[in-house]
Amino acid sequence: MTLIIAFLATIAFIDGASAAPADECEVPQSFLVSDNDLTHVISEISDHHRLTISVVGSGSSSLPGPDGAQFAYPARLEDTLKQRLPGNDIKVTAHVQLRETTAEMTADMGKILADDKPALVIWQAGTADALKGVEPDDFRASLDTGIGAIEAAGANVILMNMQYSPRIDTMLDVSTYADVMHWAAQQHGALLFDRLAIMRYWNDEGAFDLYAATKNYDMARRVHACIGRALASQIINAAHLDAEKLQTTR
Repeated sequence: MTLIIAFLATIAFIDGASAAPADECEVPQSFLVSDNDLTHVISEISDHHRLTISVVGSGSSSLPGPDGAQFAYPARLEDTLKQRLPGNDIKVTAHVQLRETTAEMTADMGKILADDKPALVIWQAGTADALKGVEPDDFRASLDTGIGAIEAAGANVILMNMQYSPRIDTMLDVSTYADVMHWAAQQHGALLFDRLAIMRYWNDEGAFDLYAATKNYDMARRVHACIGRALASQIINAAHLDAEKLQTTR
């Protein structure tokens, strides 16, 4: 288990340059489309010309060091949305606790919702639960409770599943937890950002060699930049946001 945590930390915390070429960030549209609309995001943009997003997650939602936060995917998401939705006040606030289970995140959700008043919550979950062997039924119950709290607070939710690493894949089976997140998203009419499948696609296509992550110290920031871009595309698609149309309606 210590070895698995070390590999997770390697992928989440390696340091280096922040730029990510557009071809590295290519994601098939099938990974980002959804039948569900982000209705609260639509209202926030159209009525108030702003968007407040809370990111709730564990260690893989952050990067280390005094400047780590500005290169992690929540900050990259904010930057991308500001670029693609000019004239709107975009704010992304990250709430990250290392190795926190979904049940522990759920216990904190009420305060986060009250403090941030988000239109959208991006909830990265499952990694700590898999590492700690949380029962899948308990994991599902925690997800249901947390999603219910988010919905009751008048916010949309995007569930984000685990990172992909070919090294970890041979030691830790996360498929059950990924399936639970897929089912929970379907049941609640929420979006799923399938980070596991997207990162596997990048690795298989050669955009990133995630097996060699221990030797490539600029990879973490590039991966986070690409995740931020992909998240922004999913949000814009699901909220039917067109920058040119938004500009002409003001």
